[in-house]
Amino acid sequence: MKTKLKRSKTPILKKLDIYIIKKFLGTYFFSIFLIITVAVVFDINEKIGYFLQPEVTLHDIIFKYYLNFIPYYANLFSPLFTFIAVIFFTSNLAAKSEIIAMLSTGISFKRLLRPYMISAAFLALLTFTLNSFIIPPSSKIMMDYTNQHLRKKSHKVTYAESVQMEVKKNVFVYLGSYAEDVNQGYQFSLERFNGNALKSRLTAEMLEYSGNGKWKLHNWVDMSFKNNRETVKTGETMDTLINLKPSDFLIGMDDVQTMTTPQLYQYIERQKARGLGTASLFEIELHKRIASIMTAFILTIIGVSLSARKKKNGMGFNIALGLGLSFGYIMFMTMTSTFAATGTMSPWFAAWIPNFVFILIALYLYKKAPR
Repeated sequence: MKTKLKRSKTPILKKLDIYIIKKFLGTYFFSIFLIITVAVVFDINEKIGYFLQPEVTLHDIIFKYYLNFIPYYANLFSPLFTFIAVIFFTSNLAAKSEIIAMLSTGISFKRLLRPYMISAAFLALLTFTLNSFIIPPSSKIMMDYTNQHLRKKSHKVTYAESVQMEVKKNVFVYLGSYAEDVNQGYQFSLERFNGNALKSRLTAEMLEYSGNGKWKLHNWVDMSFKNNRETVKTGETMDTLINLKPSDFLIGMDDVQTMTTPQLYQYIERQKARGLGTASLFEIELHKRIASIMTAFILTIIGVSLSARKKKNGMGFNIALGLGLSFGYIMFMTMTSTFAATGTMSPWFAAWIPNFVFILIALYLYKKAPR
């Protein structure tokens, strides 16, 4: 009688992988916890006078402000502390000769990177989820609360000048000015084209918005052009439907932070179709959110490659160099975003060029890492 031998299944994650993942994520979350705790203490100290006002309740301070403050700043510091976590615990492993022991057993440096990449993938997914779906609505709650109780003013844009956009194909709208507090605009013009030929022009001295694309024109003039003949109609008031809402052109820099990624994409597509130049500001944010997925991987490879070698002077040099590279990455991202906002660089290129440059740095350091 033959006995069948059962093959033992090799676990996907070995003890070494679990050990490094625990060290990586544990150091990362502990570092974030410490910096956020310090940030909250300093913020409370700065705003204690506002929080002691009679109309400000403890419930609002916790749930409307700090519950939204914490994920925003945790995500903001995430790239920096991903780097610090990798540098800190990997330098500690190298100082205790644990890296040497791992490599001496036949484990390649490439294999050693696997648990680091798994951890980086988790942090990348967490960052993208926070950026895309959680932080935008929470930022709106925090900004509204801050503007109501701390700044005593609204961040919302309520006035616009020289608005020009395409509301649908070959139909263009121009507004000299618009004020949302009175829902009124001045120097209105709506022009329809047939190719390059002007088909009609509707103008009004003033118009009022009543909601759902409904506008009331005052002192209007409607001119139509056909077969080299001009027809003119005039009137005091006229109700009309226009594919235009004040929110389409009353846009502020803070608005981009309150949109989820699907909302950003839809808004960009709509504004680009209308020829509104400010869509580039939202494109920069959209591409930055997508490009941030790679940040955790790049900084992790750089961090491991820098700190895997045992050094006589300890981990101080590694941490200093890591901080320098991390701040350099953040500054580079800020600079390219500024260039994109001024129109000298495409939003896509501005968001991705820091990744391209630091990928080259990561590959160079990876080749120099101990084997």
